[in-house]
Amino acid sequence: MPAASAVVLATSVHGQGGRQAGLRQLDQAWRAHPEDLNASLAYARAVFTLGLSEGDLRWFGSAKAALQPWWVAEDLPADGLFLRGLVKQGFHAFDAGLQDINKAIALAPRRAEFWSWRFALHLLLADMASAQQDTQEMQRLFGAEEADVYRAVLLYRTGQPLVAVQMLSRAARSPNYQDASSQDWLGFHLGEAHRVAGQPALAIAVWNERLKVSAQSHLLRLSLAELLNQQGRFVQAKAMAMNRRDLGSLTDALLMQALLACRGLNDADETRLASQMAARLKAQALRQESLIERPKLIYQIAYGQDMAAGLALSIENWQLQKEPPDALLFAQAALALAQPRAAEPVVIWAEKTGYTDPQLKQLIRQLKAHPGWSGPRS
Repeated sequence: MPAASAVVLATSVHGQGGRQAGLRQLDQAWRAHPEDLNASLAYARAVFTLGLSEGDLRWFGSAKAALQPWWVAEDLPADGLFLRGLVKQGFHAFDAGLQDINKAIALAPRRAEFWSWRFALHLLLADMASAQQDTQEMQRLFGAEEADVYRAVLLYRTGQPLVAVQMLSRAARSPNYQDASSQDWLGFHLGEAHRVAGQPALAIAVWNERLKVSAQSHLLRLSLAELLNQQGRFVQAKAMAMNRRDLGSLTDALLMQALLACRGLNDADETRLASQMAARLKAQALRQESLIERPKLIYQIAYGQDMAAGLALSIENWQLQKEPPDALLFAQAALALAQPRAAEPVVIWAEKTGYTDPQLKQLIRQLKAHPGWSGPRS
């Protein structure tokens, strides 16, 4: 906390340098007419997209600020409902976000983007039946090639990664998906399918190749750093995570991967990075931020800062979203605390969906073999 006599300068995500002129113009147009829905939607979409690409969640707050006058409005056009749904799910209000996206689809059913996000939310909520129905509707509306891309994602999330690899590889060669955005999206999922299939070297190769073209992709860089750490390739993981020298410019997620790599290397930077991560979490607590973000779970569980707190957060987080990386952390915490039954929801989810990957498969085996598994349920 600053001394009473200190001069404190306000920091803002809008104060960052290097923003494109187009975004600056959208920012100015919105600020000049914050009551103009079209100006607000254009700005909100731009900053939400930037938040996704850079992994900087502060941009989601900027998008919400632009949409605030219409946050509870019922008469929004399809674009307004869709964007509000995206921002809501960005703040972990997944059911509310899905409701808005469903309303947007009802108004404009031939917008492929709307269906793509609905499919993603159904996966996040582990509603595989609805995700399957989404692919059927996409085939009816947009054709088999478009639907097969999502079927491939559903396949590797339900225990059939090798089939998914073939389908995603075919899609990546299609002339209809040669734009950078499509190639990044397909490249990420192709790497994931390889990883789930127990082919980490192929996943690393795919993601490295895409990063040569899309060096600014936070998703690809983070995925690579995580997998390199899992493979014990800590030197490469640290270099991948710390692509910027300024620690302040690293996202929490990349900072956490750099910290794990330093611990694996017994690197002197570990103390500095751990201090930085602790300071960020303390600042979030002071701001009373309620979101349970994955870097916090990784810090508590994988890094081992507070395993009991990590397990409690995992239990709470799992009630909102059911994602493979969260399942892994949940199981790790339960095993570390000799409370295998606490992670029973993960086991049930894996059995119901068919999802598995090499790490999770081993952890579930350990949970079931633990002496406490046959004891009373948590």
